[in-house]
Amino acid sequence: MTTPERHITLTGPGDRSDAVAFLGRALRLDDTAVVRIAARPDGLIGFWTTTGFDVLAGRSVFGAMRPDDIVADAATLRTTLAAADPGTPVDPGFGLDSAWRGALPATTGFTQLDDVPARTVVELSRGGATLARTEGSAHGPATGLLDQDVLEVSSESGDERASVSMRALFALTAMGFIRDADGHEITETSPIEKIAADEPVRIRVSGAWIRVDARYGSVFQRRERIAMMAL
Repeated sequence: MTTPERHITLTGPGDRSDAVAFLGRALRLDDTAVVRIAARPDGLIGFWTTTGFDVLAGRSVFGAMRPDDIVADAATLRTTLAAADPGTPVDPGFGLDSAWRGALPATTGFTQLDDVPARTVVELSRGGATLARTEGSAHGPATGLLDQDVLEVSSESGDERASVSMRALFALTAMGFIRDADGHEITETSPIEKIAADEPVRIRVSGAWIRVDARYGSVFQRRERIAMMAL
């Protein structure tokens, strides 16, 4: 079989299922979503989507690709990957480079500030969702609610600080990046006690981004916008 000139090859069934799940959640947030796939120097490939919250969501899996940066239709790629055998090169479909705006975060250069219990993050997100239902409109949650800073973290020395907005927490939970102790997705009605008490969500920063890492993926919010809000 001839390998397509443009292709994505995911190493194992776990990598494929992770990528298919990521694409499915991106489509749940936006049924016209595009995904950006980029090769990393450590042998992983990163899947990225914009989430609709002005926050990027990313998930990395083992695989190979050509070229090393592709923008594709999420629905088409999800269908193709779901039908492919593990290790089989798949054509990502027609390139949609013009549909992606802005640069991706770097894969290195982040400084850890603090860990927050995953239970706390889910509780904050649920509280925000309740407010969104009562104060939002047909167009979605109010901008003021999305922009509200809900987590304040700092380094041990106090030299580095970051404010994490509701946008980031909504994106993290909507993408299913926090799961319960058995690996099941957390829904609005899942008992909070199902999440391990010591399960962390890690907050890291670079010069340009605030990165919120959960076990099954990360979200990135531009730091400049948050810093301007704090002035």
